[in-house]
Amino acid sequence: MRVIYDQKTDTLTIVLGEAPVAESDEDKPGIILDYDASGSIVSLEILDASRRVIQPTRMVYELAGQPA
Repeated sequence: MRVIYDQKTDTLTIVLGEAPVAESDEDKPGIILDYDASGSIVSLEILDASRRVIQPTRMVYELAGQPA
């Protein structure tokens, strides 16, 4: 998994897998889901991220049940 914030385009992308994107769907305005050929989600793109995410350049990774 990778998380990429592009300041130039103000886009936050969360890449869940490396399969090629076969289809994209704008689920809600500014939220794009990318799917592979079998229908699994490959990535999630958030447009205008600085307006939708409190700190698009900061990320905390946590495991459920583990202290932060």
